[in-house]
Amino acid sequence: MFTRLVRTPRRRAGRAVALVGLVTVALLLTACQGTASPAPGSDKVKVFGAFATQIEEPWDGVIHAALEAEKAAGRIDYTFSDDIGYSGDMERVLRETAEKDAPDIIFGDAFGNEEAVRRVAAEYPEIAFVFGSGGGPAEPNFSVFDNWIHEPAYLAGMIAGGLTKSGVVGVVGGYPVPEVNRIINAFIQGAQATNASVEVKVTFLNSWFDPGAAKEAALAQVGAGADVLYAERFGVIEAAQEKGLVAVGNMSDQQSLAPGNVVSSVTWNMGPTVKYVIDQVIAGSYTSQDLKDFSMVGKGGAALAPINEGVPGGVPAALKAQVEAREAEIKAGTFRVDINEAQPPGSTIAGG
Repeated sequence: MFTRLVRTPRRRAGRAVALVGLVTVALLLTACQGTASPAPGSDKVKVFGAFATQIEEPWDGVIHAALEAEKAAGRIDYTFSDDIGYSGDMERVLRETAEKDAPDIIFGDAFGNEEAVRRVAAEYPEIAFVFGSGGGPAEPNFSVFDNWIHEPAYLAGMIAGGLTKSGVVGVVGGYPVPEVNRIINAFIQGAQATNASVEVKVTFLNSWFDPGAAKEAALAQVGAGADVLYAERFGVIEAAQEKGLVAVGNMSDQQSLAPGNVVSSVTWNMGPTVKYVIDQVIAGSYTSQDLKDFSMVGKGGAALAPINEGVPGGVPAALKAQVEAREAEIKAGTFRVDINEAQPPGSTIAGG
């Protein structure tokens, strides 16, 4: 059974970017059923965020936003470090943080740093490690999550297929890995549901955060006939705005980036996952597990952002009604979006 330990204040070190002053959280260990209970007045959990890319990258931004919300609610003391990279710095930052700050929970993006993160987690079993991963959890303290947003991606595809005038839709993604492939494949399936003859051009950047390259790839797709763009990566919406075209955002509601061009967004909400883990740690009942379900529509972890009818050409009422009807079926469990994690056929690598 995972329990929170009584800790003494330690001085912070390393590259972490502190948003607020750190407050030490102390809980009393109890022998009752092997769980821990919060000490009187100790109602905050100490959390550290470890992000390989800049916080503006949508994936990391969604995790960060959920943690900021918990901090604003007064439940956690939260600090983070972003733009850590993939050259071994993640392991160093995590070790420094574990030794000098002793957080209760460390949340992060992982994937490219997964082996390093798992090594550190194994050496600090008293800390809850919660990271994005395509693999499974590891006892006693390493939990995994992923952005299971294929359901709203399907709905966004329906919108794109119904809006394109040229019959060509563009998608710019990060890497052709299972986690990205399943989102794009669901988007393609949705586009085909409303436009059986639609052509979907897919370009991968081989980067998680390169707005300039993403914009360039999107503009190349526009040059090849695409008039609706799915911004799986940051930078594509700028291209759509520049060309006066329709865009679909990703991870968070990105309408504010281009209010006249973003028709909707495929959104991921880490709130349910973050809340669940914090609740477990407070109760002294944290265990390693796959947190997949908390990122799906059923638990509020995924959703299609409101449809913006003010985009170029507007949104036909019949199309909006069709999308809303399918969305209701997904929520009711009467329609299942296929999970296909293979690289989309015909997709290309930017610069390749």
